[in-house]
Amino acid sequence: MLNLMKNKIKEQFINFLLEYGHEPESVLKLSKKMKIKESEFYENYNSFKQIHAEIWKEIFLETIESAQAEEIFDSYSVREKLLSFLYTLIEQMKARRSYALKCYESLEKPLSLKKNPEFEEAKRVFIEFMSDLVVEGQETREIEPRPIPQLMNKYPEWIWLLVLSIVDFWITDDSRLFEKTDTLIEKSVNTSMDWMARTPFDSLFDLGKFLYQNKK
Repeated sequence: MLNLMKNKIKEQFINFLLEYGHEPESVLKLSKKMKIKESEFYENYNSFKQIHAEIWKEIFLETIESAQAEEIFDSYSVREKLLSFLYTLIEQMKARRSYALKCYESLEKPLSLKKNPEFEEAKRVFIEFMSDLVVEGQETREIEPRPIPQLMNKYPEWIWLLVLSIVDFWITDDSRLFEKTDTLIEKSVNTSMDWMARTPFDSLFDLGKFLYQNKK
């Protein structure tokens, strides 16, 4: 029963937002429109921001589930899995573009440089997904297991900032079928994966470490 009411509140909130172009002036106003007690709202959500947070969390969960449902997903490289996630995320957001555009208006921008509570739950979902990819990448040697744990632990956080940058770009992308966003995704993932892979600097570090350990 609680989930039914929660979904009803969320649905009516989205409908209000899209129909009137702004959030309800207050919880009381939304409650009256729904013909429910204000207390019923607070039994399910503590604010409108929490509704937004749940919506974005659902978008990211559905993105992961949809990407992983591909028959060949497990055979993908880490690079391909990240690409699949991002392309699928764009498809999920396309299906909710009217909501995304309206929600974006009230967010602090650029998203990657600001702390928006609407994305906190989505971030947790993504960080868990990306952390698994980083571990997998080290096992397959797509990601260089560098001897600095503090650096390695930051990879999911850095890719999260990349995700937010892509969302920022997509919101204002006026190209046909969002082709520019697709290009940005490909270039961003390739650059990120190349940076996390073994580079000449890793070879230089290994050489310096060897010389230091064997100096006489």
